[in-house]
Amino acid sequence: MTAANTLKRYGSVAMTFHWLIAFAVILNICLGLYMSDLPRGDPNLSFILQTHKSIGLTVLVLSLGRLGWRLANPIPPLPATMNPLLRRVARGTHYLLYFLIIFIPLSGWALVSASSHVTPIVWFGLFQWPHIPFLADLPHAQRAPLHRDFDFVHVYLAWSAIVLVPIHIAGALYHQFVRGDDVLKRMLPGARISKVA
Repeated sequence: MTAANTLKRYGSVAMTFHWLIAFAVILNICLGLYMSDLPRGDPNLSFILQTHKSIGLTVLVLSLGRLGWRLANPIPPLPATMNPLLRRVARGTHYLLYFLIIFIPLSGWALVSASSHVTPIVWFGLFQWPHIPFLADLPHAQRAPLHRDFDFVHVYLAWSAIVLVPIHIAGALYHQFVRGDDVLKRMLPGARISKVA
């Protein structure tokens, strides 16, 4: 398998980005939902919150890398026999996912940076990740409304991902088990591709 994408399949770099981001996004959604049910005094809350932040920032970095790689490496085309409406839905879903995997962690970073507490972000306990300076340096009175706005955006985008990720998975399974084409296999390491789209 090559590092770059081909007409038949995604390359190893795109696959690595895809599966690392997919795992991290699903894990962070689960952590976010779990965290939202914990009382503020829970002794595990701080650790879970720091882990959630660390994973989110990792997703942001990986997503920017994936976007850069995607712009430099055209993706394999969808099957020519695919319904034009489904092709538009598939492309639209991909664009929305790219938007979400960048702007969910970005809004979370902004949310933390505008917090009244401005607690440090320690990336997996290894080093301190900086806050966004122009937000963290604002007076408390100016940060408070921004914090509320970023909180709303972060939660809204996260719920959008909770809806969109299963749709994306269902689409991949539809290609595999209903259409019987190679769309899902193109993103699976070692899968045999039977035909070019």
